[in-house]
Amino acid sequence: MAKILVLNGSSRENGNTEQLTDVILEGVSSTRINIRDFLIQPIVDKRHDPAGFTKVSDDYDQIIELVLQHDVLIFATPIYWYGMSGHMKQFIDRWSQSLRDTRFSFKEEMKKKKAFVIICGGDNPYIKGLPLIQQFQYIFQFMGIEYIGYVIGEGNAPGDVLRDERAIGQAKYWNTFFVRYKILQL
Repeated sequence: MAKILVLNGSSRENGNTEQLTDVILEGVSSTRINIRDFLIQPIVDKRHDPAGFTKVSDDYDQIIELVLQHDVLIFATPIYWYGMSGHMKQFIDRWSQSLRDTRFSFKEEMKKKKAFVIICGGDNPYIKGLPLIQQFQYIFQFMGIEYIGYVIGEGNAPGDVLRDERAIGQAKYWNTFFVRYKILQL
């Protein structure tokens, strides 16, 4: 059975992103974390330093350990200023450090993963959210992660997304996919 990890980048508890994720994963076993609940320090870029990155004392490794234990990664983030949330960005920025980490072969391990994206925003997200979807696609392509798909929801105040018929329809379609995914092991 595929193990699914939701990486929720929202700073708001029970916001639109989380509510849309709930619809998509209704009845589907998954591990869910809120990145906001972890301390992740900003990266100090030492990719080209022969000594490599300096060890950082924060919670980032806890999340990476979960990532490495799961088969499907769901990146869920509100659209903040037409990009991913700061929580999500800080987490992904630290991947540069993981790429140089000698404890594991991060890029090789990530090539075994599949990824899905859930984003929500209030300012015409079906158009203005597409560059964010493309940014995730580029990230996955660089890492060799298989990209499954995405759902965009429209919502500003908590609960708005549940009235977005287009998003809910797509979420229910993807719910069927993830329910079947457990059986088919695509």
